[in-house]
Amino acid sequence: MAVFDALHISSSGLSLERLKLDTISTNIANVNTTRTEEGGPYQRKTVVFQEALKNSSHQLNLNNQKSFGVRTTEIATDETVVMTYDPSHPDANAEGYVASSNVNMADEMVNMMNTIRAYEANATALEASKDMLKQALLISAK
Repeated sequence: MAVFDALHISSSGLSLERLKLDTISTNIANVNTTRTEEGGPYQRKTVVFQEALKNSSHQLNLNNQKSFGVRTTEIATDETVVMTYDPSHPDANAEGYVASSNVNMADEMVNMMNTIRAYEANATALEASKDMLKQALLISAK
């Protein structure tokens, strides 16, 4: 493992969690949106990610790849349609149903709390890596 790999892995995790928080906050902000510029209600979005692999020159690595953090692959849209009965709503159809946002506030709040905890864990790992590098520099300076 190279000296700065741990820093890169933690920073990629921080970037991912920040994007997830931005997406969750957008979902929460549009929980009651029934009409968007594209037409129809707001549809919940989620961040899809995967492990970022990098080619390795290390002899012990059999498949010649090593983990190098995470990377975002897409922001997926949940196209589930939620119909609520509200005949007084301006977007109601002839039967009185409104196509509503498929965002569930309880789920979004749980996702937000999990994402914040993951962000804090990545920040702690980043600080620990920095501290270890500082201590290594102090040892080599003696």
